[in-house]
Amino acid sequence: MNALQIKKGANKHSAYNLRPTFSDTVEQHTLAVLVDNEAGVLARVIGLFSGRGYNIDSLTVAEVDRAGHLSRITIVTRGTPQVIEQIKAQLGRIVPVHTVNDLTVEGPSVERELALIKVTSEGEKRVEALRLADIFRAKVVDSTLSSFVFELTGTPDKIDAFADLMRPIGLSEVARTGVAALRRGED
Repeated sequence: MNALQIKKGANKHSAYNLRPTFSDTVEQHTLAVLVDNEAGVLARVIGLFSGRGYNIDSLTVAEVDRAGHLSRITIVTRGTPQVIEQIKAQLGRIVPVHTVNDLTVEGPSVERELALIKVTSEGEKRVEALRLADIFRAKVVDSTLSSFVFELTGTPDKIDAFADLMRPIGLSEVARTGVAALRRGED
């Protein structure tokens, strides 16, 4: 206690509220960034993340308007709410960026990812791999006497769950595209 017997930040209605107002919980956000389709734009966006020590969990990029020369970058990242707001503000300041949408907070959205999963096994384990693939609606896109390559589309959690189940059966390789996401509804 100090000389005035006031506890530091004791009352949120106090004019001297010194308690921190920021949250320290780390959240995952999906950002959709519409940019000019020109050389160096992706490098500038990625440079923003690496230069400030932000991590990217997933990144997908594709041209979405050939006539307008526009591409869409979908980024899944993690951070505190303050860090996410800072990322959005800094992305918006990059010259070839047209819009930055946070699909996580702007309402319901649809997220999908494509994965190719190779499972190497023999005997009963091959049968079990096919049973699990059927449950997850994975397609067999390649088959040899000792391996399968499955194609699976779904949420990142679904792909993680399928891969976890295939590990004891003989998971040998995984290739993932990254998240593609769109806002639901008429907007």
